[in-house]
Amino acid sequence: MARIMPRKDVVIVGLGWTGSIVAQELTEEGLDVVALERGVWRATSEDFAVTNAQDEVRYRYRHELFESLSRQTLTFRNNMNEIALPMRQLGSFLPGTNVGGSGVHWNGQTWRFLPSDFVARSHNEERYGALPEDMTIQDWGVTYDDLEPHFTKFEFLCGIAGKAGNIKGELQPGGNPFEGWRSTEYPTPPMKMVYGPTLFAKASEELGYHPFPGPSANMSQAYTNPLGVSMAPCTYCGFCEKFACGNYSKATAETTILPVLMEKDNFTLRTESMVLRVLTDKQKTRATGVEYITAEGELVEQPADIVILAAYITHNVHLMLVSGIGQPYNPRTGEGLVGKNYAYQTMSGVTLFYDDDTWFNPFVGAGALGMCVDDFNGDNFDHTGLGFIGGGYLAQWQTNGRPIESQPTPEGTPKWGAQYKKAVRENYQHSISIGAHGAQMSYRQNYLDLDPTYRDAYGRPLLRMTFDFTENDYNMSNFLTDRLVDIAKVMNPKSYKVSRREGPYSIVPYQTTHNTGGHIMGASPADSVTNRFNQSWDLPNLFLMGAGNFPQNPGYNPTGTVAALAYHSAQAIREQYLSNPGPLVQA
Repeated sequence: MARIMPRKDVVIVGLGWTGSIVAQELTEEGLDVVALERGVWRATSEDFAVTNAQDEVRYRYRHELFESLSRQTLTFRNNMNEIALPMRQLGSFLPGTNVGGSGVHWNGQTWRFLPSDFVARSHNEERYGALPEDMTIQDWGVTYDDLEPHFTKFEFLCGIAGKAGNIKGELQPGGNPFEGWRSTEYPTPPMKMVYGPTLFAKASEELGYHPFPGPSANMSQAYTNPLGVSMAPCTYCGFCEKFACGNYSKATAETTILPVLMEKDNFTLRTESMVLRVLTDKQKTRATGVEYITAEGELVEQPADIVILAAYITHNVHLMLVSGIGQPYNPRTGEGLVGKNYAYQTMSGVTLFYDDDTWFNPFVGAGALGMCVDDFNGDNFDHTGLGFIGGGYLAQWQTNGRPIESQPTPEGTPKWGAQYKKAVRENYQHSISIGAHGAQMSYRQNYLDLDPTYRDAYGRPLLRMTFDFTENDYNMSNFLTDRLVDIAKVMNPKSYKVSRREGPYSIVPYQTTHNTGGHIMGASPADSVTNRFNQSWDLPNLFLMGAGNFPQNPGYNPTGTVAALAYHSAQAIREQYLSNPGPLVQA
């Protein structure tokens, strides 16, 4: 029998970015909040201090900051005709674990989605006509204008460094002319650029494009956020992605929110608490709490008036499915919604090699140090006759020169041996990469469900991922890659190597931790799991945070929009739900 804890106003599953944001907002309202985190506590000064060695083997290859697959994993297949097999080690994506989640090891590239991204179906159908029958994209039910104040709030929480391109409809020199309107300038100026991004920007301008500094959660200067938490300037050490920052220079939950949240009497954090399922009443009209297991193996029930799932997208979907909440998606019939519209990101790049007199010093880097081009993102350009919709941004990010991971070699270099070592040595200082970060439209055949064969350590069916790239992805990626080649030629390297998006999707090599969909949002319970406030249509006291709400994946990194949606939800709970508990949108 489970031990039953005293009832709380709110229980939050997961204490990463969204869990921390919602906890801060709801405790400010005076609610008694408990957060359940499957991992352990960690803090910058205790676990990631500047005296801590940024060991590539420990963090990049032995995955110390990432989730362990030993007790819970997923199975994968490319299509419904294959048998899915368990993912035994991390590869294509790297979800985090412990307090802070994946935000601890992110790069800090912090974007707002385009206004047209939130109305992807209606906008594209109006401009280009009927979409492919098996393309299942849809409008979000929320607009850019709805989220603008929340984008701003998150950027000021984090001290995002950048240059606005559009303030209240007025275009600003040096910023992104394609972005949605902003109510104000970024809280801090852009990062100082090194040679690689500058060279990329110059070539892009010569081609008539509009380069601008990438928005960065790496601090360009000392900053104190509205909660009174101070952060320090970035030292350009090159250990952002896959690493924790010990210098208080990268915005994470630990460096922006948790120092304030953890001091509150009405907030409780329970670590090493693995949530197994969401509890509901017999009629499945309300969530009554959650059931979790402790590190000692004790089963515990936490009753709550409001349940918020703020885990990683795959875990949120898994909890919905194993808890029997909502109808699982069936791609053959099109019925059901939980697990529908899983999407990823479509990446490609070009590596440029220069003579010995051109130096890039790749070890001087940061996660979001770069110049970007948005001319081919979203619907910023005419897609007529191109065979795809969507797009992506082009960029030169100088993120790292870590010697195990960074071994660029020209075309034709042997994969091992003396000649390989010679090529690595000769090109390490004299090469850079430029990349395309592409969107992904949702399709009928890409989805998440429960695996019929494999189970986790707790006896629950594993989540099953069925996914592959589509013709739209390949056509879009080839178009973006061709634009990279155009820029590369103007950058005048000695040689260059093109890495196109080819072949079926593989879950083995790392690509990006930008998984989306599965509990998608929308305007109606007929096409979505949550409404515009990320409130479950089925259980009005259940709210779902994170990129699982995305109906499809635009061409940007998701964190800025994930955070804005969390603030939007928290505001609706504070201002509407608490005074009148029930559906915030009438079906």
